[in-house]
Amino acid sequence: MECLLCPHHCRIAHGKTGRCRSRKNHDGILVSEVYGKPCSLAVDPIEKKPLYHFHPGTTCLSMACTGCNFRCLNCQNHDISQAAPDEVEHYNLTPEQMVGLCEKYHCPGIAYTYTEPLTYIEYVMDIARLAHEKGLWNILVTAGYVNQEPLADLLPYLDAANVDLKSFSDAIYQRISGGRLSVVLDTILAMKKAGVWIELTNLVIPGINDDMEMIRRMCRWIVDNGMEETPLHFSRFFPRYRLHDIPPTPVHTLHTAREIALDEGLKYVYLGNV
Repeated sequence: MECLLCPHHCRIAHGKTGRCRSRKNHDGILVSEVYGKPCSLAVDPIEKKPLYHFHPGTTCLSMACTGCNFRCLNCQNHDISQAAPDEVEHYNLTPEQMVGLCEKYHCPGIAYTYTEPLTYIEYVMDIARLAHEKGLWNILVTAGYVNQEPLADLLPYLDAANVDLKSFSDAIYQRISGGRLSVVLDTILAMKKAGVWIELTNLVIPGINDDMEMIRRMCRWIVDNGMEETPLHFSRFFPRYRLHDIPPTPVHTLHTAREIALDEGLKYVYLGNV
């Protein structure tokens, strides 16, 4: 059978999973193997997502299940994002229980984060509906690699999102993450049109996506699409996962990127991991 959640369109044989490892073919029925099985829970400051302009100073209940439809060579959460559900310990929590936890710890919102929440979109949707009924926010931290139809189903329940815009090169996207830039840009524009508060993160990796002309083109695209007030976070790279041979990003590189962003008309540009 074919999974239609993301542009990979995985063709999944009986008993097998797709690229994200969490969606399985059970006798012709596609089943999320992580539904109700979060592997990570924490109460975080909302700035950690990072979201700087969406209710700053508040907290959120952060949750994640295993799985991701990218294969980023620098993934900082590879122990859960690149793992199969049975390889990681997990909790058993219904959507109702997840919302109850959020209320118990007096968090005004839930953040779907750490891995790729769009790969367990059914669980996110059911939690998000209940959260809105309770007046809680829904925050998506995502790489944005999803087809438009399932995204459209989720958008009415999203209040804010941080989208990881990994580079402004399709070739780099394919080489480092295994995806396509255009899909991520379509996700950002769909969120903007739906009225979701958006902030963008660009992890600057030396020798890979630190070309300043490419960064300028990225900033120009953001401004040209009416998002000059969308906060942009340039984040410092540290050796991770399969990119241990690359040094940390020089801080002056981030300052140069910020100057370019401001020069192109972006109003709010921040540096992270510094």
